[in-house]
Amino acid sequence: MNIFAPIIFSVATFFSTYLGGLFAIRFKDKLHFIMAFAAGVLLGVVSFEIFPEIIEQVKVNNFNPIEAMIALVAGFLLFHIMEKTILIHHVHEGDYAEHKHPKVGIASALALTGHSFIDGIGIGLGFQISPAVGLLVAIAVISHSFTDGLNSMALMLTNKNTAKKSKIFLFLHSTAPVLGVVSTFFFAVSPRFLVLYLGFFAGFLLYIGASDILPEAHSKRSSYKLLCLTILGALFVFIVSRLA
Repeated sequence: MNIFAPIIFSVATFFSTYLGGLFAIRFKDKLHFIMAFAAGVLLGVVSFEIFPEIIEQVKVNNFNPIEAMIALVAGFLLFHIMEKTILIHHVHEGDYAEHKHPKVGIASALALTGHSFIDGIGIGLGFQISPAVGLLVAIAVISHSFTDGLNSMALMLTNKNTAKKSKIFLFLHSTAPVLGVVSTFFFAVSPRFLVLYLGFFAGFLLYIGASDILPEAHSKRSSYKLLCLTILGALFVFIVSRLA
């Protein structure tokens, strides 16, 4: 396998992710608009990228689909339990927007970093199959890595982390795809693990989208603009997934 092509595309993913995070920092006073769009993006990623990939892997490998759904529920409930028992204080529903904890942002950023690492693995394994498959996988990853960086930074900032600390985690997040690609030069990931991971990550995304990002976007004032941005976020991922 030619190692230069996957490395080049992983570097492109690094810059796409980092630019997405810088966008969130530059326009943090407009963060509620970014969060509304990001909520739609997360819904779109789960619906138009992760679920179809799970379905495809289940069909190709003749897996039991219930395993992926169990992983989805586990991902949703695990972060819910962590958030309610470890990461944030117990508060009344009406006070939700005023009680944020930096650890929530850090945990979210680390989870998204893990996702980006798997993205890098996907690029590397794609090129192991064929240059054409690797190219399509790389295009799909790069197309949503900008919003991954935006989501990671937005979660850090809205949970009261400093801009300096947020940039450090953004750099780690941006580096993850490169490390993921390099790792595929030494080992391969089993399809069953990939399906379970995708299910788990889908549950995590659904939770932070519905319980964290969307309420935050509407915490100060709800408007048709914010609703439209959420719809546009989902539509954006749908279009990108069709083109890729």
